[in-house]
Amino acid sequence: MSLPDAAYQRLLALRTGLRHFQRWSEQQAAAAGLTPAQHQLLLAVRGHPDRDGPTIGEVADYLLLRHHSAVGLVDRAEAAGLVERVRDPRDRRVVHLRLTIDGAARLERLSQLHLEELDRLASEIAVVADGLKPVYEAHGFHRSESI
Repeated sequence: MSLPDAAYQRLLALRTGLRHFQRWSEQQAAAAGLTPAQHQLLLAVRGHPDRDGPTIGEVADYLLLRHHSAVGLVDRAEAAGLVERVRDPRDRRVVHLRLTIDGAARLERLSQLHLEELDRLASEIAVVADGLKPVYEAHGFHRSESI
């Protein structure tokens, strides 16, 4: 059974909306004096659940980067005064990342803007998802299944 045209139109609307959000996010990062990768790094550091901060390996996992690429990103962010490396007092071999005051302030401003934009987009995404519900049901999909 093939999908109806309306399903493709809604999927296109969703992917286009996500790409617009990504472009908007990149523009907001640039306006804050950050690259998109630096913005993601700051978010990975701040969002990490361990109060000591993430290791570079954990940041690499969050950002889907190879370890050496994450090291380069952290080096540049540290040189820009956005993050700092801190040795773990219990195991001096381990290095954690923390935001500087400047890095935290920039991330705070960007995060407030992003939450406002995501709130605006939530209703648009809900309309797309609701419109796809009959397609899920007609084809026996469940929202938790991967396609």
